[in-house]
Amino acid sequence: MIHIGLHGASGKMGSEIIANLKGLNNAKLSVAYTIEPMSVDDGVIVTDKYDVLFDNSDVVIDFSIASASINLINYARTNPKPLVIGTTGLGDEGMELIKLASSTMPILQATNMSLGIAVLNRLTQMASRVLSEFDIEIVEMHHRNKIDAPSGTALTLGEHAAKGRNLNLSNVKVSGRDGIVGARSKDEIAIMALRGGDIVGRHRVGFYNDGEYIELNHTATSRATFAKGAIKAGIWLADKEPKLYTIYDALGI
Repeated sequence: MIHIGLHGASGKMGSEIIANLKGLNNAKLSVAYTIEPMSVDDGVIVTDKYDVLFDNSDVVIDFSIASASINLINYARTNPKPLVIGTTGLGDEGMELIKLASSTMPILQATNMSLGIAVLNRLTQMASRVLSEFDIEIVEMHHRNKIDAPSGTALTLGEHAAKGRNLNLSNVKVSGRDGIVGARSKDEIAIMALRGGDIVGRHRVGFYNDGEYIELNHTATSRATFAKGAIKAGIWLADKEPKLYTIYDALGI
């Protein structure tokens, strides 16, 4: 039985992970970290202390906000524990911190935990390489309360598109157009964000050429798909050696 600690337990994703852990025969929620009052099942520890979180778990799953996630990783650097990081918007500083911390503990970091998105990333890279003359435009849609834009998933899709053409995304990314911006450049990879309502997540990667185009789409209809992926990743990661892992490692694709 894998004892899972949940960082950011009172959030929307935290609630989904708690719900999807119920009834599993190989993993259970042992401790919930939150700074807000919340109720959980009997036997689950609720805490706002990192030492309690780490001492009562085999692996910690993090779905919080960027600043809280960075605090968690910094604590783990001197108190190693397998970490699944699903928080987005960490920026270059956060990603460098994850790479540094993974030298002393296993860390799996992913901007999206769904199997469908993992496959979409692979397809995007392949299509980008094969359709080398096509323009690439990525559009993502999320609920009104999402605080980072573009989404981490969209940026990861952009990275795979850029990799397919041996480009650095930071050199070719466009995330907004307004006014007289001129013609589109050949290497440009646009990533546009839309926000509204309660949309769980929609991502479209379009490859456009004269006379034809191809669009790859993924729509999440429930946060449960991300929760199940995160739990699967946590169970898989619990006994791994220190290293930075990807969702592809956990899913075996």
